[in-house]
Amino acid sequence: MQYVLEFLGLMAVFSIFIVAPGADFAVILRQSIVHGRRAAVMTGLGMGFSLLFHVSYTILGLGLIVSQSLMLFSLIKWAGVLYLVYLGIKSFREPGFKVKEIEIGEEDRKPVSIWRCLAKGFITNALNPKPVLFFLSLFSTLVHHDTPALIQFSYGIGMATALVAWFAGVSVFFTVKPVRDRFIAGGKWFNRITGAALVGFGIRLALARATD
Repeated sequence: MQYVLEFLGLMAVFSIFIVAPGADFAVILRQSIVHGRRAAVMTGLGMGFSLLFHVSYTILGLGLIVSQSLMLFSLIKWAGVLYLVYLGIKSFREPGFKVKEIEIGEEDRKPVSIWRCLAKGFITNALNPKPVLFFLSLFSTLVHHDTPALIQFSYGIGMATALVAWFAGVSVFFTVKPVRDRFIAGGKWFNRITGAALVGFGIRLALARATD
């Protein structure tokens, strides 16, 4: 039960993180419009594999940090709280989605190979500083260092599955023009809601740490 509650808490924060627009979202959006739904879904799958890469080095890195310095571990946790708040404020201030510059007709979409899409998704996510910083802060803040590495990695599989599912949904939305138009119309409020949620999570985690 302890691990179930830990996983649910992790997923609550992560679900807000993945829907907040960023570099990954922009790439999926472009892939869906320029290359079509299949290319966008494969790109999202590549991002899921990259996420497992982030989880792996985060688990190993945090274990090393804890073994060397509990003070440093605590500092990383507080840095994670501040990073959640930073992401929230940044998302809250973002304008609506902009896709007019990449809008093309259905007949103008360019075919692209599955492997190229997978590689694009993996590289985009792997080199994006947002997931690098967020995973370190997310795990250090929400996952206890005594949680077995195998359990932590299973958390990563669940998170990767959620990421791929979300971007698959985005790929469908942005290949159906009426749905895409409605989604874009509410982009500003979408950003504000996700931003406020991230700030709320950051404050909650900070208060929880203060009472430990």
